Amino acid sequence: MEYLPLGDTGLYVSRLCLGTMTFGKNTTYKAIGSLEMNEVQEIVDRAFDVGINFFDTANLYAMGESETLLGKAIGKRREEAVIATKLYNPFTNDMNSLGTSRKAIMREVESSLKRLGTDYIDLYQVHSWDSTTPLEETLSALDDLVKSGKVRYIGLSNFSGWQIAKAHGISEAKGFHKFVSSQSYYSLVGREIEYEVLPAVRNLNMGVMVWSPLASGFLSGKYTGENVEQGRRSHFSFPPVDLEQGDKIVEVLKDIASTHKATPAQIAIAWLLHQKGITSIITGVRRMDQFEDNIASIKIKLSREELTQLNTVSQPGTPFMYMDFGLQRGQTLQDRVTQLKST
Repeated sequence: MEYLPLGDTGLYVSRLCLGTMTFGKNTTYKAIGSLEMNEVQEIVDRAFDVGINFFDTANLYAMGESETLLGKAIGKRREEAVIATKLYNPFTNDMNSLGTSRKAIMREVESSLKRLGTDYIDLYQVHSWDSTTPLEETLSALDDLVKSGKVRYIGLSNFSGWQIAKAHGISEAKGFHKFVSSQSYYSLVGREIEYEVLPAVRNLNMGVMVWSPLASGFLSGKYTGENVEQGRRSHFSFPPVDLEQGDKIVEVLKDIASTHKATPAQIAIAWLLHQKGITSIITGVRRMDQFEDNIASIKIKLSREELTQLNTVSQPGTPFMYMDFGLQRGQTLQDRVTQLKST
C-alpha cells in the first residue's frame, strides 16, 4: 500500500480508502448494500491486512448504522485507523435537523462519536454546501470542534470551486482551522471536477478523496450495452452516465485490461491514481471478491500511451469559459497570432 499526506497536513492516509455506504441493513439502502456485522468485520479486517488505514462513513449511511458497524469492526485498532465521517443530511422532520448550523453540527458530532464508539473523529466533513446557513457560522462551529479535540481535521464534500475558495478565504481572514480535503465524484465518465474543483484544491494544497470511482459499477463493464438496466444501477442509477460515451470508454478499459491481465474496474481506478492531486480513492464493496479486485489496482502502472487513450476517449466537452486562449508553454506571441489566424 502507498500513503500520502492528506493535503497540507502531517496526516498520512492510504491511497485506497474503504467506503462504508454498503454497511447496514437499513431498507433505504437495500439497493446499495446491506452488509451485516460478520461481513463488515471480514472486510474491515482485510483492509487492515493490506495496509488500508483510511475509512469513510457518514451519519446518513443506513441512518447511522454504518457508523455503528464500522466502530465495532475497528474496535481496539482505533489508533491505527483514520476515520472520516460527515454531517449535513437530516434524520428527522425537525426544522433544524438539516444542514450545517451550529446547532446541527454540535448535535451530529456527539451522535457520530457515540455510534463510532470513539472520543474523536480524524476527519469531519461537511457532506454538502448549505445555502441556508452563513458559512462563517459553519466554519466557526467546526473550528470549535477542532479546538475541543473532538475533531482532528475538517473537510468538505461536493463543493464547487468558488465555494471551496470562499470557505478558505473566510477561514484565513477569521483565523479558523481550514478545510484540509475535498471529497468529490470523479471517474472516467465524470470528469467535471477538472474544470474548477481540482484547480482550486491543488492551488490551496488540499487533499482529494474520490467517491464512486467506478460510477456505481458502470466502469466495471457489467452495465454496458444490453446489460445497462441490470444490477445495482437498475435500482440506483447514480451518478448519471452518458451511455454512448460510456460504452466507448469501457471498450478501451477492456482492451487495456487485457494487456495488464486485469479487470476494467482495476484500470479505471488505476487511471484515477495516476491523476495529479488525488490523495485517496474511496472503494465501497458488497462482496470480498470486489474488494480484492479493487485492492489489486494499486499495483497497476499505466503507460503514457494508455493514459492518453483513456484521456482521449473520456474527454468531456470544454465549456467556452474554460478554453485556453493564452500562450502555451514555450510559445511566443507571434506563434500564438499565427495559430489563431489558422483556426
